[in-house]
Amino acid sequence: MSTTLAYILGIVILIIGIGISVALHELGHMIPAKKFGVKVPEYFIGFGPRIWSVKRGETEYGVKAFWLGGYVKLVGMLPPAKPGRPDRRRKDGSLGMVGEARAEALEEIRPGEEHRAFYTLSVPKKLIVMAGGILTNLVLGILLLAIAIGAVGIPGRTTTLSKVEPCVSSNVDANVPCQDSDPAGPAAAAGIKTGDRVVSWGGVEVSTWGELQARIAAGGTNPTQVVIERDGATRTVSVTAVEAQRTVRDSQGAPVKDATGAVRTEARPYVGIAPSLGTIPQSPAKIPGFIGQAVGGTVKAIATLPVGLYHAVQAGLGMEQRSADSGVVGLVGMGRMAGQATSGGATGGGEVPLSMRFSTMLMLLGSLNLALFAFNLVPLLPLDGGHVAGACWEGIRRMIAKAQGKPDPGPVDTAKMIPAGQVVFGLLIVMALVLVWVDIAAPL
Repeated sequence: MSTTLAYILGIVILIIGIGISVALHELGHMIPAKKFGVKVPEYFIGFGPRIWSVKRGETEYGVKAFWLGGYVKLVGMLPPAKPGRPDRRRKDGSLGMVGEARAEALEEIRPGEEHRAFYTLSVPKKLIVMAGGILTNLVLGILLLAIAIGAVGIPGRTTTLSKVEPCVSSNVDANVPCQDSDPAGPAAAAGIKTGDRVVSWGGVEVSTWGELQARIAAGGTNPTQVVIERDGATRTVSVTAVEAQRTVRDSQGAPVKDATGAVRTEARPYVGIAPSLGTIPQSPAKIPGFIGQAVGGTVKAIATLPVGLYHAVQAGLGMEQRSADSGVVGLVGMGRMAGQATSGGATGGGEVPLSMRFSTMLMLLGSLNLALFAFNLVPLLPLDGGHVAGACWEGIRRMIAKAQGKPDPGPVDTAKMIPAGQVVFGLLIVMALVLVWVDIAAPL
């Protein structure tokens, strides 16, 4: 497959993944709503023109053109106006924004179906319905990350060898060609070959390249028993490292320089092997830590969204370097990540293994679901968190009224928050457009 086709495939997979995530999110709302008797006339993936739909019972299921979200229509999301407190009307006498939204929410309630309106549910049932979609994304995100981390593995350098040096050259870090006078490479002399997987070094099992490097350094130049795997069978060889001058590198892999600007070197044990790229499955005990870090980082990114947007705009204007640490990425950026994940190694001998591309794509989709979870926690309409906050306030009001011996105040009139919700919706559109510009002007 060509790099271009692989890149396009990544974007297609992302779009399908978004569609599935949205579909499951809306199911998280619809299933409990129907269970509690709420009338559900529509369940759609996407917005805009209708592409396909089918009606089953009282619900129309379908797909619309733009897969940037979806919705499930629950009848009676907004309660009727309280007696004596009608909604404001325009100068021409027509209903205003709040009144129109309220009328639309109640229009499909037929006589005798008043009990099937969402606003008549108890507070716990409202919370279950509105939190259902949020928790669905959380569970889906955790599941995808768990599969990526535990089953496929984290991308990295593995103990499967991509190269075994035939000699110890005069400069091992510069890949100087072997000369007739150069001694044989320790690994090659021991019979280790390219493609072998190092199972243990000096009696200690190793599963990552970092662990293997640490064991080589600890073994010094003494003969060391090494277990390798080749063609499914294990064998033990003896390797005697030699001391060679190696470049000192920092935690990012960059050469460290001294006060004069010269690259620093130091004598270290050398065996003449190089790792291959691949994935390293993590033990079940480590998975919760990885997932907890991912969830915490996502929540932090949402909590500091204004700061992240500020730095993204600064990067777009060329005033600072854009950093992935901000956690703020738009649709274009996600599409680019997906394309890079699937196109890596599509040509040129397959330098990036399929397992790495698969793991990266799973992590991207998992992170996307965690972002949907965290973003919908924001207690503002039209986000799910706004409805959850409204239900919580309703419960608090009712408890206070009961403690004071007062009548039940009834459901919270979330319709009053619609003007603020429209402002939030407008800001979300502006933010999406700004991030599209930043993703183009200052790509990660």
